[in-house]
Amino acid sequence: MVTQTAYFAMGCFWGPQLLFDQTPGVISSKAGYMGGNLKKFPNPTYEQVCSHISGYTESIEVVFNPEKITYNALLDLFFLNHNPTTKNRQHFDIGIQYRSEIFYENETQKKAALSSLKKHQKNYKKLIVTKITNTMNTKFFPAEEYHQKYLQKQGIKVPTCHA
Repeated sequence: MVTQTAYFAMGCFWGPQLLFDQTPGVISSKAGYMGGNLKKFPNPTYEQVCSHISGYTESIEVVFNPEKITYNALLDLFFLNHNPTTKNRQHFDIGIQYRSEIFYENETQKKAALSSLKKHQKNYKKLIVTKITNTMNTKFFPAEEYHQKYLQKQGIKVPTCHA
């Protein structure tokens, strides 16, 4: 089976991880951190990410089967399940680690992300502030084990960020 990987930041990573885990065609997911200062923080911790000085955002790595779900369908889930018009904020969570961002691996993903942003902009009066970033400029760091599948471990079946 051929798989592909997508990376999304859409606020707290607990709810998005559960959302993608419940999506047919998604093989696996990890909560983690991306988009920060690799030189100063080469292996970020949750405390460093929450400090607002590391530059990292809470992110999700999604491994999927493109024969069962497309990258475009994942982008739709991304845009429809958080507010991409609020800078560095989702609901009550405020800070750079809660920004909206898509990390693309190749030109095909970049074009799809830009097209999806344009398509979804029609649903909002405010400007979408989602960043679209090349993974060549960052690295995905898995979050600590207690963050992995956090909501599932709590018995929560609805994607949320508040247990």
